[in-house]
Amino acid sequence: MIAPAGDDARWMAAAVAIGERGRGVTAPNPAVGCVIVRDGCVIGRGWTQPGGRPHAEAVALAQAGSVADATVFVTLEPCAHDSARGPACADLLVAAGPARVVVALVDPDERTAGRGIARLREAGIVVYVGCGAAGATASLAGFLMRQRAGRPHVTLKLATSLDGRIALADGSSRWITGDRSRAHAHLERARCDMILVGGGTLRIDAPRLDVRIDGLADRSPRRAVLTRGAVPAGWERVAAPEAVAGLDGVDSLLVEGGAGAAAAFLRAGLVDRLLLYRAPILIGDGQAALGDIGLGALDDAHGRWRLAGARMLGSDRLEVYERA
Repeated sequence: MIAPAGDDARWMAAAVAIGERGRGVTAPNPAVGCVIVRDGCVIGRGWTQPGGRPHAEAVALAQAGSVADATVFVTLEPCAHDSARGPACADLLVAAGPARVVVALVDPDERTAGRGIARLREAGIVVYVGCGAAGATASLAGFLMRQRAGRPHVTLKLATSLDGRIALADGSSRWITGDRSRAHAHLERARCDMILVGGGTLRIDAPRLDVRIDGLADRSPRRAVLTRGAVPAGWERVAAPEAVAGLDGVDSLLVEGGAGAAAAFLRAGLVDRLLLYRAPILIGDGQAALGDIGLGALDDAHGRWRLAGARMLGSDRLEVYERA
């Protein structure tokens, strides 16, 4: 393993950021980012294209042309397995012959799983692994969860008052949070493969669950409802939280409501990330954000979540928690 150069972390952060452009449209392929640098200048960049092809490395190499004496930064190990949809990225890099390849994460897919890195090293290309791993792990969370646990990465979104209410007692809930929080939530929608709500939310609110941000309207994900009954046209049925493992092409799932669906996923231990939008209002006698999540004792509630980030969105506060 070769020690990283001084600017590697900065360039890998750029590769992670550009890989984000593919989130929500590449599953079951990962949304990888790639940046090619020579003499401190970017000569090629790419991200996984909609539908999973071309891969990020192929796009960046085509843009760069010659990569002699260049360094390739890629958020996931270049694939090494053959595909009818295109050549292996490891082979493309070997043929191109860069001086170095910096990889954030080893690919857990057993078809590659270290073989891509080995192929590059056998060709005499210097490879460094691990730079920017934390950022790449967060960006590729859906793909990694599917590979390691056989299910989507699940984010639960809650928009509440300060006293934990999601609606008035009569069910009125528009709007608890402000414009900036809602815009941020729509961005989160654009980054996932599917949005899920409970049957009660579907019947009462008739949510559209689309992405209403200029330039991202075409990124509205698939819609699902947690129910054992029939579902309307354009919706998919999920009979139980555990059934999300069987959803094809869904690596990132956003659970938006209501209280019953949120509680069901928490009770099943299937929430990996929590987005908590809190408005500076008090409601009092209203609808609670959660139903029964199966806690047997107060001690069981502790140690389950860690704060991963927080920011203000106008007058609202967003807190992001990850499973501890």
